[in-house]
Amino acid sequence: MHSGPSYDGSGLVNLVAEIELSLIGESPTAGLSESGLVPEAETIVLLLFDGLGLAQLEHPLAGVFRSSSVATLQAPFATTTSVSLATVATGLAPSQHGQIGHLTWFPDLQRVVNTLKWVTPSGDHVAYDYAGLLPAPNLWERLRAEGVEPITVQPGDFSGSPMTRATYRGARFEGAWDASDLIDATITLASEPRRFVFGYVPFVDVAGHVFGQGSDEFAEAVKSAAAIWEGVAAGLAPGTVLLGTADHGLMEVTEQDKILVRDSIYDPLRFAGDSRSVHIWGDASLMERLAGHVGGELVDPLPLLGPTASDEAISRAGERVLLAPDGKVVVPRGFDKRLRCYHGGLSPEEVDIPLLVG
Repeated sequence: MHSGPSYDGSGLVNLVAEIELSLIGESPTAGLSESGLVPEAETIVLLLFDGLGLAQLEHPLAGVFRSSSVATLQAPFATTTSVSLATVATGLAPSQHGQIGHLTWFPDLQRVVNTLKWVTPSGDHVAYDYAGLLPAPNLWERLRAEGVEPITVQPGDFSGSPMTRATYRGARFEGAWDASDLIDATITLASEPRRFVFGYVPFVDVAGHVFGQGSDEFAEAVKSAAAIWEGVAAGLAPGTVLLGTADHGLMEVTEQDKILVRDSIYDPLRFAGDSRSVHIWGDASLMERLAGHVGGELVDPLPLLGPTASDEAISRAGERVLLAPDGKVVVPRGFDKRLRCYHGGLSPEEVDIPLLVG
């Protein structure tokens, strides 16, 4: 039986709590169980490198990350971007903030929604109270109330998007248009005391999904991410703390290891979640038949999401979650079958992420 990733001392959520404790002295979540990993400072910068899990630090061009890594953390379940960013934005486990998967069932909409793009699996735009998605007060609001200015540095074209409105309510948004711009903006914004600057770097994840980890494009993405880390570290004022981490790692999958769910016998089931951890609703015997067909394991999703599940998490979670077999993905209709790398499951490749200190 899978127990899920850590939420009680070595999780991404505990890193966020540690930062909040350092800045304002309190947090709704426990900090890191290992003391001294986050130095105290009036201004802290956290760079999140999408897809740069611990396994990706083995890339030949990731040397600067290997030398900066001081501990191994665990991404929350499901190990996917929208879930981890909601964890950063709230300082809460998915069970408490309610963002539980890439494709999420919203009972109030009676629809499955892609929570990165806020569209249905077929591409239809979904109108929602984006800013009200996550609990209040979120991390940004708690910091601001105590006199710490929260600022997020994001790709400029994310400005005003549903994902941005859902995740960064209460934070100042600063757009960056390339790696150099991101470095300069982060350094400048972190030059004032009593600030928390959170930067998001998408390159590694995008290259892994589209081209695979052995590609020139992936190597270039790792190189660019490393240059951002080095550039920010070199330019920050003395006394400013620089931290880095990831939202999840990546697992490469061959075409032969993509299990497509296309038999019409499974059409009565509802599917959401991620291809490594599929939320399912419907007839229990049909779910068992599917699990046997793909060689996966059916489990209760709630224990994987963290402690004290909220009404939102309970209402959005599947009756069961189908964990894909090792090295494989399960792809119902509406899930993306074109990717080279996947995440969302519970393998070390997906869960283990680094804590970097600059």
